[in-house]
Amino acid sequence: MTAPVARGSGVRGGDQQGSARKRELLDAAYRYVLSNGLADMSLRPLAKAVESSPRVLLFLFGSKEGLIRALLARAREDELNYLAALRKVPGDDGLAATGAQVWSWLAAGEHRALLGLWVEGYALSLRGDPGPWAGFATDTVSDWLDLLAARQPARRADTPAGRDERTLLLAVLRGALLDLLATGDTDRVTRAVESHLRTVSEGWQASNLGGYAASPWSTRSPRASGWCSSGATTGTAGTSAAWTCSPSGTVSSPPRSRT
Repeated sequence: MTAPVARGSGVRGGDQQGSARKRELLDAAYRYVLSNGLADMSLRPLAKAVESSPRVLLFLFGSKEGLIRALLARAREDELNYLAALRKVPGDDGLAATGAQVWSWLAAGEHRALLGLWVEGYALSLRGDPGPWAGFATDTVSDWLDLLAARQPARRADTPAGRDERTLLLAVLRGALLDLLATGDTDRVTRAVESHLRTVSEGWQASNLGGYAASPWSTRSPRASGWCSSGATTGTAGTSAAWTCSPSGTVSSPPRSRT
């Protein structure tokens, strides 16, 4: 869910004043495309919105394509900052809690514009055309799979089954995000994500903890807008985790119990 790093977008001559102006205009242009999109971006209305001119934008970014690359890289900053914060959270809780944390961030209303921009860039990159979109989809898949692999036990992450688990979780989260962006039905989509996370949690318990029905930990998720907790439910098959989400900032699940 990330953009490729901008290439060839440095300020000509390394002028520091120009660099500061370039960053100022890039941030203003980024705010503009969050509301207006990238695919049909025209330099003239963009320049007017950021109180500049097409000539200045072309001088600073080299071309319209260079500006688009820089805007995609700016979007990547926001997402990579979240990924870096999540990586710093300690624990070997497995994919279920990580999936809950990630979904809490994806479903937050304040991230809707950023993720809409990501979807636009992702879709455009699938056409395979050369240009600023090239590599967008491949890079974003790699970034998120790397995060999920880091949250799996090492002995599991390096197996075909571990790769399948994180690939499936990423596919579920990406599909749920597309549904949410299209419909705005947070409750319905979140229930579907929770259903999948229960399956992930149960598989994690069975494969990694032997005789324990353990659930992932409880922790505060950096930049998370909500929390997802798993309450234990008992049925004929034993104890399982039931994930729920509501506004807070904590991701939690039931304590370990013997099966």
